Amino acid sequence: MKEKITEIFTKFTDERDNLIPLLQKIQEELGYLPEESLKEVAKFLHIPESEVFGVGTFYSQFKLKPGGKKTVVVCRGTACHVKGGARIQKDIEKMLGVAPGETTPDMEYTLETVACIGACALAPNVVVDKEIFGQVNARKIKEMFAPAETGTTQD
Repeated sequence: MKEKITEIFTKFTDERDNLIPLLQKIQEELGYLPEESLKEVAKFLHIPESEVFGVGTFYSQFKLKPGGKKTVVVCRGTACHVKGGARIQKDIEKMLGVAPGETTPDMEYTLETVACIGACALAPNVVVDKEIFGQVNARKIKEMFAPAETGTTQD
């Protein structure tokens, strides 16, 4: 991990303004921000660790724990709520066995919620790895989490 972080540092100057872009790049590469990476960023930028940790915990885009291979985002916006979004969320929680902010024990899925994804006409909505599923119902939930039927495997 330290080698990867050191490599990332070569693409940035040690200016304080690079804090957020640096954290974004580290998270992009590692999938989350390990505590050690935050300490290394503080050293690299010559700023207090508390400032780096503060930014890492303030912005919801940053994850301090590893997430699942896939991210499931349930929209909690008004249109989705009116169209049964709360029920959809409960069904997904039950199917995955986790609450929002948690990752399944097999590290396959991380469940999150957002205030609105901006696809209100398709409500209720669920996003799985950036793919939007609209007009979600119990049947669609089962389809979203069913194993892919491919017939053949490619390595």
